[in-house]
Order: sequence, then structure tokens, then C-alpha cells
Amino acid sequence: MKRIFEIDPWKIVTHSLDKENKRLQESITSIGNEYMGMRGMFEEKYSGDTHPGIYLGGVWYPDKTRVGWWKNGYPEYFGKVINAVDFVSLDLQVNGESIDLAKDKFTDFSLELDMKRGLLTRSFIVYKGDAKVQVESERFVSVACKELYANRLKFKNLGEKPVVLNVTSMINANVYNEDANYDEQFWNVLGQNTDRESLQMTAQTIPNDFGTPRFIVAMKAVHQTSLEYQTQTNETKMVSAKWQKKLNANGQAEFEKKVIVTTSRDYATRAQIEQAAADLSKEQAAKSFETLLSDHEDIWEKRWEKSDIIISGNEESQQGIRFNLFQLFSTYYGNDSRLNIGPKGFTGEKYGGATYWDTEAFAVPFYLGAAPANVTRNLLQYRHNQLSGAYHNAQEQGLNGALFPMVTFNGIECHNEWEITFEEIHRNGTIAYAIYNYTRYTGDQEYVHNDGFDVLVGIARFWADRVHFSKRLGKYMIHGVTGPNEYENNVNNNWYTNTLAKWCLEYTEKIAQEVSAKKIQEFDLTPEERQKWQQISQNMYLPFDEKLGIFVQHDTFLDKDLTPVKDLPQEQLPLNQHWSWDHILRSPYIKQADVLQGIYYFIDRFSESEKRRNFDFYEPLTVHESSLSAATHAVLAADLHKEEKAFEMYSRTARLDLDNYNNDTDDGLHVTSMTGSWLAIVQGFAGMRVKNNKLALAPFVPQQWDGYSFRLNFRGRLLSVTVDKKGTNLSLLTGKPLEIILNGKPIVVEMEAK
Repeated sequence: MKRIFEIDPWKIVTHSLDKENKRLQESITSIGNEYMGMRGMFEEKYSGDTHPGIYLGGVWYPDKTRVGWWKNGYPEYFGKVINAVDFVSLDLQVNGESIDLAKDKFTDFSLELDMKRGLLTRSFIVYKGDAKVQVESERFVSVACKELYANRLKFKNLGEKPVVLNVTSMINANVYNEDANYDEQFWNVLGQNTDRESLQMTAQTIPNDFGTPRFIVAMKAVHQTSLEYQTQTNETKMVSAKWQKKLNANGQAEFEKKVIVTTSRDYATRAQIEQAAADLSKEQAAKSFETLLSDHEDIWEKRWEKSDIIISGNEESQQGIRFNLFQLFSTYYGNDSRLNIGPKGFTGEKYGGATYWDTEAFAVPFYLGAAPANVTRNLLQYRHNQLSGAYHNAQEQGLNGALFPMVTFNGIECHNEWEITFEEIHRNGTIAYAIYNYTRYTGDQEYVHNDGFDVLVGIARFWADRVHFSKRLGKYMIHGVTGPNEYENNVNNNWYTNTLAKWCLEYTEKIAQEVSAKKIQEFDLTPEERQKWQQISQNMYLPFDEKLGIFVQHDTFLDKDLTPVKDLPQEQLPLNQHWSWDHILRSPYIKQADVLQGIYYFIDRFSESEKRRNFDFYEPLTVHESSLSAATHAVLAADLHKEEKAFEMYSRTARLDLDNYNNDTDDGLHVTSMTGSWLAIVQGFAGMRVKNNKLALAPFVPQQWDGYSFRLNFRGRLLSVTVDKKGTNLSLLTGKPLEIILNGKPIVVEMEAK
């Protein structure tokens, strides 16, 4: 655990430049707007350890490393997000020397991410010999104009002598990915230009051997400043322009850089991309920085009005949930159904920046409650749009049906670890579960009876082909899988995987009874095939131990040395940073919820004693070294009235990155797992469920809080829920009256008369 920022309910702020943890600072101060985003690296030069990163939604590259030569069925490439052309950088000089806080003497340092406003600011006083200059920076990526990045700097000479201030602005395609295998660069410059007010560059991703799209990006930077224009430079991969001003004692200056970024994802030709950049640049340049910022802040204000969670009596908890909400909405807000949510969002390159099962398992339930229904609908549509790729993935394994990818940008599997790529097939079940979850929560049957059914049939046919029949036991089994616990590979009969396969077949058959005859005919669904689904689901092998009364994680799990985590030496944790992979695979230690993940999905289908026995057995063996682990455990602990454990798990998921729990935030935030803090409060502490087609709540207040309140979108209504030590207050902010089950009793919530 490492905390480098101060506690503040609305801000991430520090007054210290932590050079040893600079990358951690950069991760935590990342900003984005769904279209693009960037780490919190400095605009000016910094010669110390740093990880500059700018990323564009949907822009990626297939790694040239071939991985299919030694195992049939391997993906042809490993897809990854790439570091975009650098349109942020500036060179700030005082008396001809570049400001470099890695080397320079400086005081009064402040770094602040204002989550309420979506604004990153920084200030310091730098000393260059006798010169003493105050520098202030403000920057944001606009949620009002998705293509806009804006940066304003203010300078003041605090010394007694005049200083010469130079500002050089750049657009630089000479960038690298930290995770590239061969120090590749991924951008070819197609064209560039400079004039007295602007810089322009158009670049294209380099060719690839796999037939995946190449992306063209146009950037136009416009500058407004009190400095005087000096020179411009055109180099092979960089354009720059320089401004200068002599500042007398107490003299001041300002410099603004507004950049428009357009891509081939939205425009068909290079000419159209460049024209769009020029038109948007002209439009945005005509507005003041204050106006652009105000437009941006107005939208953030509306988002917070719909989704803010207020916690009283604990500012650490308050800061944690708001930080997670801010980063989630900075990454995805449902405005583009072609996009999804990468585990690192716009904060780093790890995991390739692609889509994982995290979306359906953890992001979908969050967005259902915290955003309008169309946001989640777009996440479901993303998978339907890539259904052909899922069929391709299954065919590569010689299987029928559709296997949705573990990692993807376009529906084709692009992950290069076999035990993850083609053993962690449980994600197919979660994609089906997301359709069920959406349908249950919204009451919208249209999707599941149309596009959703397309997905379900593909998944059901995959499971029906992937199982095999054990003549010895007279049961259907699934061998050679990796469950959610990635600290075990190639196991047989993972309870979670088998349970989801069984449920998928049952659910698809249920929906098949509801859809039109035309839809059944479209898939040539015969009575014989559907009867086979029922036979498999009714005879699926689900490992169970009679003596312990638990669902067994997989066939041989109970043969391990079941020493609890508490008995391990603390210096050996996290295991993944101290043990060999061989040691981990042989151990009983669970990276994240596995059996408990299945119980979480279907929490009301298990008795309290079943839930308790399984929780009490598996949680002590869980090291929570996956960022996704804490949320599931928080909800289950709350359901079992283990309030202290629920709060412990909430704190872990809410402040996982802010406190760097797993010592791995320096390479980017755990964006998809940030949903866990919302789930821990709403599904955990507030006990939110959908039961018998009705919203149900059973709230309690953790001892460490005085109370909390949140807003909930449910079937066209916006509800306000306030919980304190005295009880629960519900109010309807928009929509028709709604019957809710509160602590087991039905009540009707109506809007107050004006």
C-alpha cells in the first residue's frame, strides 16, 4: 500500500513531486473523454523516469510477433493499443535553458486533478540561476467536443531581473510503445505544415501483415499567446514553432494550445480527415479557453448530478468512489457503440488496451445503474457487431458456435497466451449473462428477442460442442480450462465454467420459447438440437464435496495444501511478484473470486448456508491479486452480514489505485475494476437486487460511515437513495411511480408534488 496524494473529497492533489513514484503520479492523474485520453505526464521536458502516453479510442495495431507457429488454433497476432502521435509536448525555456524538474531547483509544487470539473492543473516556481519564474498549467480533454485537447499556461517573473521566456510547441510522431517487442515505431508521417499560429500533421499507422485496418490521424494545433512568434521547424517526424517574450520583474505571459484530433474511424478519406480537423479547429479556436472549459464543466456537472455517490463521515471512502467514477466516465460513456472499455482505459498500454470479459462481468451492472440504458445497450451491441469474429474463433478450435474473444479490438481473438486465450472460455458465459442482466434490469425484451438471441444461440452451440460425455459418471464435463482464478491453468471441471455453460443452455432454450418462429427458422433450430441442450444442462457435472458442503473449484482442488493466506509470510505477497509461476500454479491460492463469482451472479438462487460455507472456505485462500476480486467479495460479504469484511473489500476496490494496493498502478489504472466500488456500495451495502421483476433494497451503513446516498437509473426512473443510521429515504427524481421492495416490504415511491 502506497499513498502519494492527499485526501480530498473532490480532488486528487499533492504538493510534492515524487520523483521515485513519478509514473504512479502520472497514472493517477490521467484524463480522458472516451474518444481519447492521456497519462498525467508533464507537458514540458522531463529527463527523469516518466511514461508519456496518449491513446486514441479504437486505434490499435496487430503486433508483428507471430504466435501461431507452434500450436494450431493460436491467434495470428497480438493486438495492442499504440502510443499516439505526441501533440501535447512543449519546451519551456528560461534564459535559453529548458525547464526540467528532474534537474532544476523548484518550490511551491502543486499537482491537482479536479474530478468535479475534469481539469488537471499544476504549478511550481522554478529557479534558473538568478531567474525565478512561476509556471501554472491547466489542461483538459473536452467532453463537449470530443476531438479537442486544450492547455493553458501562465508565467510570472518573480525575480528582480528580466528573463527571456521561450515556448516551443510540438507535434511529434517520433514516439514509442513501452511494451513493443522490438522498439518499433508505429506512425508514418503523411504530411505536415506550420504557420505563425498553427501546427499540422497527418500520420498513418505502419503497414501490417494481417489485413487489419491502418488508421490515419490528423492533428491541428492552434496557439494563442502574448508571446511573440519567432520561428517554425519542419523535421522528418516533427513540426514545431517557437514564441518568445522578455518578462520584466513581475511581468506575466500566457500561452494556449488547442489541438483538434480527427481519425479515419470517423472519416473515409485523408482529405476529409484533414478538412474536419481544419473546420473543428477554426470553430474551437474562435472560443475562449474559459468558454471551452465552461462547456466541458457543464457536461461533467450533469454527469455528477445523475451518478454521484455521497459518503458522510469518511473522506477516504468518498475520494475513492469519486475517483473511480471519474475515471470510468472518462473512459466510456456510451457515445460510440464501436468502442468498449479496456482494462487500463487511456492510462497505459498493459493488457494491450483491448476489450476483456471485465466489461460484461463488472462494467455492465455498473452502467445499468449509473447511466442511461442506451449506454449498456451499446456495450451489448458491440458484441453483436463482432459475432462473425466469435464464430471464426470457435472454428479455429474446430468447434461449432461462437467463442467470444478473451481479448479483442475487432471480434477476432488477439491474445497470445494459450491458457488465457482458449482455456478461459468462461467469458462466453458472462457475455450471455450480460444480456440476461440487461433484460432483467431494464425490462426491455426487444434486444434479447432479436440481436441478443443471435448471440445466445452462437454461445449455446459452442457449449454443446465443447462438452464431452463421461460414460463412467453419466455426466457432461468440460476439461482443459482456466477458470476466473488465473493462478490455476488447464484444470478439469471448473465449477464456475460448468455452471455457466449449464445456465447458458437453459437460458437460451427459455428465450427460444419466446422468440418468433421466423427467428427459430433463421437459425434452423430443430427440436432435436434444443432437446440436446436440455439433456446437457440437466446432466452437467458440477463438482461438490458432501463433507465440506461446498462447490469444488475443480476436480483436484481439494488435493492441494490448503494453507490459508494469513499463514503466509507477508514479505512473500503479492505472490505474483515473489513466486515463480510454477509455484503459484501448484498452490491453493486464488487470484480472484472463482466459485464465488458464480454465486455472485446468481446470488438469490443459493441458500444463506450455501453462500456462507463457500465464502468461509474460499475467501481465506484468496490473495485478491486481481483488481476484479474485491468487488465480488464485498457484495457477498455484505449479503452474509459480514460487514467488516465487506468494508475491507470496499476499501480495497475503491482505493486500489489511489493506494497502489497491488504495487502495479505505475503502468496504468485498473479501469474496469473501478466499477467494483460502485457495486460494493449499491449491490453490497444497499443490497440492491432485481427480484420478481421489481427493484429491491436492503441497506445498512458501515460502522466507519455516518451515511451515504446515491442515485439509481431504473426502467426510465431516476431514484435518490439516502441511507443513514436512522434508516433509508427514497425519492423519485424523474419518471412514473415505482413499487420497490425495501427491507422485504413493498412501498411505492412517487415524485413529490411541486
